[in-house]
Amino acid sequence: MKVTFCERIDEIPAAQWNGLLSRAQPFVRHEFLNALEVHGCVGEIFGWLPRHIAVTEGDRLVGALPLYEKRNSFGEFVFDHAWANAYHQLGMRYYPKLVSAVPYTPVCGPRLLVRDEDRRRVCPVLLEAVRQLADAMGASSFHCLFPGDEDQDWLEQRQFLVRHDCQYHWRNRGYSDFEVFLSTLSAKKRKNIRRERRVVAEAGIRFRLLDGHAATEADWHAFAHFYRDTFLSKGNTPPLNEAFFMAVAQDMPDQVLLVLARRGGKTIAGSLMWRDAEALYGRYWGCSETMDSLHFETCYYQGIDYCIEQGLRVFEPGAQGEHKIARGFVPVLTRSSHWLQDTPLLEPIRQYVQREQAVVSAYKRKLELRVPYKNVP
Repeated sequence: MKVTFCERIDEIPAAQWNGLLSRAQPFVRHEFLNALEVHGCVGEIFGWLPRHIAVTEGDRLVGALPLYEKRNSFGEFVFDHAWANAYHQLGMRYYPKLVSAVPYTPVCGPRLLVRDEDRRRVCPVLLEAVRQLADAMGASSFHCLFPGDEDQDWLEQRQFLVRHDCQYHWRNRGYSDFEVFLSTLSAKKRKNIRRERRVVAEAGIRFRLLDGHAATEADWHAFAHFYRDTFLSKGNTPPLNEAFFMAVAQDMPDQVLLVLARRGGKTIAGSLMWRDAEALYGRYWGCSETMDSLHFETCYYQGIDYCIEQGLRVFEPGAQGEHKIARGFVPVLTRSSHWLQDTPLLEPIRQYVQREQAVVSAYKRKLELRVPYKNVP
């Protein structure tokens, strides 16, 4: 087997990379990661430098790892600023570090891209390649963020440190329509959701749900404006751009869902989601006019309606947000794996993640008491 480190994902043939995916989740597809690179959404300016790993046997790609050299912790959603500060206080460098993740996307999915029949022999090669790269570049650590269960379990068996967090997901239990879903909720929550939907409808808001085939250049221009203004209004730098959105829509049109809200012939809000055969993933939102419940309708209820209509199993609307519980989303544990180079901070950090796991577990149990279903799923 031959190991190659790639500073651009287009050094790896798209068909071979995608051929390693057992599930067509959009975020680790070659087209998605390549669009991030081509349109300047990663790189020096954002501190995400591609260092992808490819493992080949002859002409065949047998393993790959989406990997980035990180010089900050921007866009990761697994927060390690305290670790970086502790390194700094001891006169040590925390950055650069190596991160396997989808930039700006806290969605669990495959990271060690290997066919099932090759996992036993190829996964150790990928991990050894990461360690060799970390040594060569002086990286402090390697972080595998939001891996799928199979990858996470494999890394835990190799004594990686494990961090836990909590997200909120909606589960489709064979609902025939939105009203059937509402019937499973407590009366108070059901009444509130109906009120929120009614407020938006009575305000004259109508929705267009568009895939990559149907969305026009004007639609993407409007959404990119909403997205950019949302970031800037919070004092943050928007890493994605209109060219990226349009490229993904062109390359993966069936995996894009753009929800646009219109009133009086004018588009006033939008949310961007992606999908695969099993799940819908809510990601970004913005608006030019604020009004009661518009966010909930655009980002949550339209997505739930879509999942019911399409028979999708789960709806993941993004990280954080306890307010999602009252709208039918339930707390779900997420995990990530972390390996540190030899450091006097190893044992303190190990104790930290153990305490963090206990805190997250208690927090999740507390949240489960607020689940709005009459019969807890």
